[in-house]
Amino acid sequence: MKALVKLAALGAAAVVATVGAAAPAFAHGEKSQQAFLRMRTLNWYDVAWSKTSVAVNEEMVLSGKVHVFSAWPQAVANPRVSFLNAGEPGPVLVRTAQFIGEQFAPRSFSMVPGNDYAFSINLRGRRAGRWHVHAQINVEGGGPIIGPGQWIEIKGDMKDFTDPVTLLDGTTIDLEHYGISRVYAWHMPWLIVGAAWILFWFVRKGIIASYLRVAEGRDDEATTDEDRRIGAIVLALTILATIFGYAYTNSQFPRTIPLQAGLQKPLTPITSTGTVGVGKDQVSVDLGGGVYKVPGRELTINVKVKNSTAHPLRLGEYTTAGLRFLNPDVFTTKPEFPDYLLADRGLSTDPTPIAPGETKDIVVKVQDARWDIERLSDLAYDTDSQIGGLLFFFTPDGQRYAAEIGGPVIPKFVAGDMP
Repeated sequence: MKALVKLAALGAAAVVATVGAAAPAFAHGEKSQQAFLRMRTLNWYDVAWSKTSVAVNEEMVLSGKVHVFSAWPQAVANPRVSFLNAGEPGPVLVRTAQFIGEQFAPRSFSMVPGNDYAFSINLRGRRAGRWHVHAQINVEGGGPIIGPGQWIEIKGDMKDFTDPVTLLDGTTIDLEHYGISRVYAWHMPWLIVGAAWILFWFVRKGIIASYLRVAEGRDDEATTDEDRRIGAIVLALTILATIFGYAYTNSQFPRTIPLQAGLQKPLTPITSTGTVGVGKDQVSVDLGGGVYKVPGRELTINVKVKNSTAHPLRLGEYTTAGLRFLNPDVFTTKPEFPDYLLADRGLSTDPTPIAPGETKDIVVKVQDARWDIERLSDLAYDTDSQIGGLLFFFTPDGQRYAAEIGGPVIPKFVAGDMP
């Protein structure tokens, strides 16, 4: 007995010491997702957060665009059933509305590979702290596909948070507190009954003793006729309580809204000039092979570009998995974007513009430590080692044209020039 007490005391001391030394954990969860999933499913761009600091109850907007990769990987379920969401560590902000284009999108919707969609999410600050908030789309059978994230600071006290909603009959309720007392009123009795039921069998029969009887082949001794009568009575009371609870709740709330489980379609894709799916007749690209150098964290690709616009074009950006690799010759000022996802000098290529009507072969080098930091270097270990993403070309006056690029590249594990 003394040994057990000593062991328990040591265990308690270890727990207390661990809790005292524990510190908050900060990480970007999207890093845990495979490189191919982030590069070859949804390509995020123009993602913006209207504010990076809000007070409790203050609203902000998370907006952007997403391109559904035309060569959607077979290992991931088709985005026929998708849901727009905000990736955050719990409900630190609440969604008050969300839109795909101009269309209100509270439910799941269908996306078509090759199309681009604009999105916006209205958020309201709820829990004070500094939180990492992502754009996110959940795909049925494919899981959450996480987009770029930004640190959002929420100031104030969560006790002051309210979430008012006006119902169809004109009354206004606060979703933050509405029905909480009923939740406790219905759950606590069931928890008490469940605990009493477990305690009854534990005291009356003993878990170990009953197990030994069954193991020895004495199943008939594990339960008696009296046990069965007690079980039948409890079952009958449970059914009656469920029927009464349903009838009472239905009488208290005769008007209800069904769960919004329908599928919203069709959605209107972006049709403006320069969009990936729209601009195929304006700018087209073909991947002519490439190499990813693991030691140098460098992607080198051969690209054939056809410029069918009336303007000379220069390659200014390659974006994939939320990361932006910029050509400093085109981006003379650093854009506002989360720094951990922005390689403002990460792309280099021939500075000579591609003339209108010209088809030109260019070599594009995309090099930055963020390949490794964000674990996109893992593409070298995929079975097919394919890349995906968007190339953005710019005219002298700043007009942008986008093109999808994707295909296999050869991983290279030693230093040296591309063959």
